Amino acid sequence: MENRWYIVLVFVLFYGSLQAQDFQGKAVYFSKTQVDMDFGNRQMPEDRKKEIMERIKKANEKTFELNFNQTESIYEEEEQLEQPGGRQGGRGPRFGGMSGTDGDLYKNIKDQRYLVKNELLGKIFLVDDELEKLDWKLESDTKQIGNYTAFKATATKTIKRTNMRAIFRRPNRDNEEEKKEEEFTIKEVEVVAWYTPEIPVNQGPSTYWGLPGLILAVSDDITTIVCSEITLNPNEKIEIKAPSKGKKVTQAEYDKISQEKMKEMRENFRNRGGRGGGRPQ
Repeated sequence: MENRWYIVLVFVLFYGSLQAQDFQGKAVYFSKTQVDMDFGNRQMPEDRKKEIMERIKKANEKTFELNFNQTESIYEEEEQLEQPGGRQGGRGPRFGGMSGTDGDLYKNIKDQRYLVKNELLGKIFLVDDELEKLDWKLESDTKQIGNYTAFKATATKTIKRTNMRAIFRRPNRDNEEEKKEEEFTIKEVEVVAWYTPEIPVNQGPSTYWGLPGLILAVSDDITTIVCSEITLNPNEKIEIKAPSKGKKVTQAEYDKISQEKMKEMRENFRNRGGRGGGRPQ
């Protein structure tokens, strides 16, 4: 109970002081997602399997930058340097990631909406939808993250993810309906977040928000995001600009289009028999 009163007091004091200034900040996060890949009975060389798994692992270890003020934020993936062997860096695919988005994520806490520009099938889509409001439960646990005291919060979230194992598994010709069910999974997971009222903004990484302080770390069943660096009120003013180009769709519409693309990837892989040029793009 004492911890909760401390949270409220700190939030009120800091928030009151921020009203008199154009408060801004920047936070750097490292995101890591585990991918459960099943190659089934595919006759694939072990070194090829290892190469695929390594590429998927690297594609799901990312560094992001969150620029924020009191009402808006933009969550951007940091560009990577050129890889050894001439492979370019940049932004690779993310499989089963926490946010379900690949582009720069803009959040407006006041309007409770988000925008994200994604490229898919050579087309630009602008996802425009309502922010999900989780029923956060404030816990009494605390821990130190960098220079900040962080408080624990938990929530239950329903997540729909593409089942990557379905791409590499042989089709079940005896039961087509079972095969379709394997294309994605829907389940409820516990989300654990750590936030600090010392930075009293309702912002956080990915699509997360709504706590009395900046979210410094958050995890679900497969993804962990942790803040490694924070800069408050930098000398150079931060421009937070919502994306505006692309075909406007809801998240549900974009998810449907993405699933069609995933089916295409699966069929292409199976037609090649899992060999020769079957690398994920």
